[in-house]
Amino acid sequence: MDAERAKVAELEANHRALSLELANAKSLELDKRRELVSASDEIEKLRMKHAREIMELEMEVKSKAREAREVADELRLAKGDLDRERDNVSNLKATLSHQSTSHITLNAQINALQVQKAATQMQLDTAMTIISDKTLELETAQRRILDLEQDARDSEMVRRKLHNMVQELKGNIRVFCRVRPVLTSDLSPSSSFTSSPTPDHDEEKGRAADISFPDNRDHKEIVVSSSSSSAMGSERKEVYNFGFDRVFEPESTQAEVFEEISLLAQSCVDGYNVCIFAYGQTGSGKSFTMEGGSTEAMTGMIPRAVNQVFKAADDLKSKGWEYKMDGQFLEIYNETINDLLGKGEFDKKKHEIKHDKSGTRVTDVNVMPLPSPASVTSLLRVANSRRTVAATLMNERSSRSHSVFTLRISGTNIHTGESCEGSLNLVDLAGSERLNSSGAAGDKDRLKETQNINKSLSALGDVVAALGEKGEKGEKHIPYRNSKLTYLLQNSLSGNSKTLMILNLSPLAAHLNESLCSLRFATKVNNTMIGTAKKQVRGSS
Repeated sequence: MDAERAKVAELEANHRALSLELANAKSLELDKRRELVSASDEIEKLRMKHAREIMELEMEVKSKAREAREVADELRLAKGDLDRERDNVSNLKATLSHQSTSHITLNAQINALQVQKAATQMQLDTAMTIISDKTLELETAQRRILDLEQDARDSEMVRRKLHNMVQELKGNIRVFCRVRPVLTSDLSPSSSFTSSPTPDHDEEKGRAADISFPDNRDHKEIVVSSSSSSAMGSERKEVYNFGFDRVFEPESTQAEVFEEISLLAQSCVDGYNVCIFAYGQTGSGKSFTMEGGSTEAMTGMIPRAVNQVFKAADDLKSKGWEYKMDGQFLEIYNETINDLLGKGEFDKKKHEIKHDKSGTRVTDVNVMPLPSPASVTSLLRVANSRRTVAATLMNERSSRSHSVFTLRISGTNIHTGESCEGSLNLVDLAGSERLNSSGAAGDKDRLKETQNINKSLSALGDVVAALGEKGEKGEKHIPYRNSKLTYLLQNSLSGNSKTLMILNLSPLAAHLNESLCSLRFATKVNNTMIGTAKKQVRGSS
């Protein structure tokens, strides 16, 4: 028992020792496990640190590789730059060699230019001497030019006086006679408007009158012959001689007619009033003479005179004259003044004629500035489209009114201060024929027109007759107011103007009686002395 107790005690002691050892073992195991866990954590940390270090090393390797590549690129670029610099150095060496050669050449050129400069300086000194001499000559020439310009202005004044004297010697009222040629229309049966032609008229239709021009040198005479049968059956022949300042035969051109009157245009520029009017029976060529035809050779007296005025004014610009021009265009129809440049189809205004010291003016009419001859052509076109025309027995298209174109010109000389004012009146009178010749007796309107035309032309004849008597007997009343025509032309007929009448004649035997009436009237006008035209000039203020 004791043994068993001892054995049990021994076993219990072993058990306790084993339990203690087990507890110690467990405690040691726990410590080891803690150490294991701690070691594992440390190993994990080391692993992570190692991984980071590896990653950093890899990144560093990549960075080093990139830097190596950049360095390689820079090295390659440096090698390229080095090659280029080597080339540049080679080029610079070549350029330096060339420049050295050029330098030597330039030095040679500089030496040559210095020699040339010395020679040029000598030439310059010579030229300056010549310029000095020329300047002195120029000053002398300029003084001479001023003297010559003054002489030219003085000569221009003398020319104007002499020109005026020539015109005065030719007479204040000059008369030209112009016979138109026989036209194709004169031979056509349709050109006659006679409703009941007579045998005599048929016999004379288209036949030229017996007109001759004996003065082959001065062209101042016209002879008209007519023959008729007496009651006894014998032939009676009559010869009429007329003399004028100039007679133009049918072959005469517009240029030849204007050549004789072109000096009057110069008078207008010189400050005189000029009046040119066409007179004659219907169909004698008045409108053709004054206005012209469709070609340049047929240009009439109005456009030619205007062109001459513009040319004369332009020629005087070099002498210091500056001109301003304007124009108006009137017609007198049935003793009523119409403005052919007015607005609308008909001019309904009442116009009055006023005379004063400055000349003749008509109230409420359009006065158009005329900067060039082309503007006059346009003005004439407008006026002609508004003029009153109608057919008569004497002419298919007959002007039934008097037309008056007035060109006013004012000039100033910028050197002398002198100024002048002139005017150019170009008048196309209505056709003059007796009632039985015009065929107007059966038409009330045409009858009134013909009566007024003949009344105004008769008044013109009375004025001319009175002017002639005034010249012979002294003071005498002049009936200007008997007609709008004579009142409008008062200054042109009273001695304040240089006046020219162009008598137009028909060459036909059928118009012979009217032609003789026109020739007798023109002779009366040609024998009339109206005094000396006055120049409208104002001196410098």
